[in-house]
Amino acid sequence: MSTTTRLRDRRVRLERRATASKAVRSSLVSLAGLVGGPVTNQAGEEVGRLVDVVARLYGADAYPPVTGLILRIGRRRTFLPADAIGKVHAGQVRLRAARVDLRDFSRRPGEVLLARDVLDHQLVDVDGVQVTRAADLYLAPLVDRVVLVGVDVSLPTLLRRLGPRRWQARPTPERVLDWQAVAPFAEEATDGPPEVRLRASRTALHQLRPADLADILEDLGRAERQQLLGWLEPEQAADALEEMEPAELENLLREARPEHAARLVDEMEPDEAADALRDLTPEERESLLTRMPDDQSAELRRLLAHREGTAGGAMTTLLVTVHRDATVAEVRARLAEQAEHRTEIDAVAVVDDEGRLLCDMALFDLAVAEDAAPVADLVAWLAQFGPPVTVRADTPLSEAADQLVAARASSLLVVDDTDRPLGRILADDLLDALLPERGRVHFRRFLQ
Repeated sequence: MSTTTRLRDRRVRLERRATASKAVRSSLVSLAGLVGGPVTNQAGEEVGRLVDVVARLYGADAYPPVTGLILRIGRRRTFLPADAIGKVHAGQVRLRAARVDLRDFSRRPGEVLLARDVLDHQLVDVDGVQVTRAADLYLAPLVDRVVLVGVDVSLPTLLRRLGPRRWQARPTPERVLDWQAVAPFAEEATDGPPEVRLRASRTALHQLRPADLADILEDLGRAERQQLLGWLEPEQAADALEEMEPAELENLLREARPEHAARLVDEMEPDEAADALRDLTPEERESLLTRMPDDQSAELRRLLAHREGTAGGAMTTLLVTVHRDATVAEVRARLAEQAEHRTEIDAVAVVDDEGRLLCDMALFDLAVAEDAAPVADLVAWLAQFGPPVTVRADTPLSEAADQLVAARASSLLVVDDTDRPLGRILADDLLDALLPERGRVHFRRFLQ
């Protein structure tokens, strides 16, 4: 999808949101201002005081409908169904009739108590790509019912709630986030979530870049980020994990169930997975490796056998190798099969019949070549520039970095003593290893 198309779709979504309507914005009612306020019947007599508002947060509605109120009448707490609500004012609720049907409250699937379960808890603002807290929630009449339409995350609103009660009921529509920019992590809340867990709708969540998801995961609490990971496809979750700071990734893997952590590591690129496993204790590492498929486990064990700080310890074993008798079209077809690993592949290794390296062919050279051209012709043409620059698995990273700079390349092949390719070390992996105090540096993050 082009940038122009994404921006157009985003503008359309924003225009369709309820809080884009002036009528809705003018009718916003602050939840913080309602809680503790009076609930009156049609005759104006006080029935009780509002304790909380119940809403069906986990249904199919774009804006969660209010399904009832929790009232305090004397020392008793009771439930009033939504069909008894006449009008919701600033700081007050008026009922439809003089007599009301009060019931014992029993939470149904998908329902939450907005003041207890949502207000003042963590949420993810996907439009702003940040983790913040709900300082207030806004209700509004929409069609024939009262719904939750927005969230306020501003500090002035939090301070407003600490002031006199007449201030607490004043909404600040200029600071509102539309509810469609946030949504709950969990789908079921029969017993109520122990923490507030809000996320973007699935569609918006899956449109976030891995780097953005990584930032959100790092800022969320332990329970919240495990639930957020559960929403993501394993491949998308693995991409996000690859962008996280090592210390945060280490904590996340320790927090997760071993089966889930093993699956996430299994989906990561080999070099990133090996780095993540190195930060764990030997017992934790073995626990995850034994839960992975045998072939993936064996590959990671080979990578972990190389010492940290060497080319072998930082390389990825993901390689595309071809023989010189292949055509350019055939090589492109091989690359198309590896599209999901495009950020790890910047060149193709050409080998002879014994698997020894002949040439490291950059993707640019393939891009400008004719489809029918034999790879052998490209190998012959590239030979005039000298042999491919390679390093051994035990080459110190500092030396590998010098060779990378001298070759003006974005990666180097790692070969064994017989010049057979073992893996590839990428420029951003070198920077991550050599400059850990600056955090993770990913060229592909800048390019996405």
